[in-house]
Amino acid sequence: MAQNWSTERTRREVIRLSHAGLAGPTLLTEALARLRRALPVEAYFAATTDPATVLFTEMVGEGIPQSAAPLFLTNELLGDDVNKFTELARGPTSVRGLYAATGGAPAASPRYRDIMAPVGLGDELRAALRAGGACWGVLCLHRERSPSGFSAEEAVFLRSLAPHLGEGLRAAVLLAATAATPVADGPGLLLLADDLSLVASTAAAERLLGELADGSHAGELPQVVTAVATRLKQVERDAEAPPDLMPRARVRSHGGRWLVAHASRLAGAEPGGQIAVIVEAAQPREVAPLLLAAYALTPRETELAHLVLAGRSTEAIAAALGISPLTVQQHLKAMFEKVGVRSRRELVARIFAEHDAPR
Repeated sequence: MAQNWSTERTRREVIRLSHAGLAGPTLLTEALARLRRALPVEAYFAATTDPATVLFTEMVGEGIPQSAAPLFLTNELLGDDVNKFTELARGPTSVRGLYAATGGAPAASPRYRDIMAPVGLGDELRAALRAGGACWGVLCLHRERSPSGFSAEEAVFLRSLAPHLGEGLRAAVLLAATAATPVADGPGLLLLADDLSLVASTAAAERLLGELADGSHAGELPQVVTAVATRLKQVERDAEAPPDLMPRARVRSHGGRWLVAHASRLAGAEPGGQIAVIVEAAQPREVAPLLLAAYALTPRETELAHLVLAGRSTEAIAAALGISPLTVQQHLKAMFEKVGVRSRRELVARIFAEHDAPR
């Protein structure tokens, strides 16, 4: 991959888009249109994610056969494979190709053998779009089947852009939430068969699904619904699953408000029975950590922010964290500067009022 004028123009355009205040799916679509000039590919998939769980929330894609899409999701959440998004989201490198991950032997990957090769796809170049220590989105570029895959130079090029895209997706969380319009609505219930086909839904669920329509094919459930249901099946298979693998994800609706989807088996149902997915308005305690993460606070500043939102005094915060009141004030000052507020009251207003977390 020669570093020519065209490649440099692509780099500049993607960086510009990343900081243009675009909505997450729009940013991914526009950025990928530019990236394909420098990294020719036959197909791609990209999605925004809930940074706490790395579950897909809104997706865009092109060139991937409709029949293969659910197989990729099952492989990601239930399969034993290499180069997974969760690994890239939390590991030392955020970008890696499948050929590189398998040492040039892609057939060692079940995803390659069972999903990609049968539809003529070869190497994949995956990226976790990280910012502030969290993963805000993912993307995967596919090339046609051939002995050679993505070069190390191409991986370096994408790795140089991934942090910008991560920052853009994180900013989208903050910018879009200010346009939220409260809507009175109760929880919606969806009943899914074990194959994730829709069995029944309540009227409230139908209204909420309308708010969550994403890039899925017509008639398909929004990505966040199938993601939490598939994660439930993963948790059922692994009794020692850590808390961040729970089948729950937050997602911003097209109306700007925050919703949460979570999945569980019907009471008394064994694995293989129906799955209940509840979609409802997110509560402050669920939205606040997501928004605080978007401001790139340090771990200590995040601790302080949660205590401030809980109404703790300076003395109480100092006692809880084992630091002096003066140190608390210093951390608060740094935190206020990052969030763009001047007081505790403004911090609470910024998180709970301006970003549509219900009071």
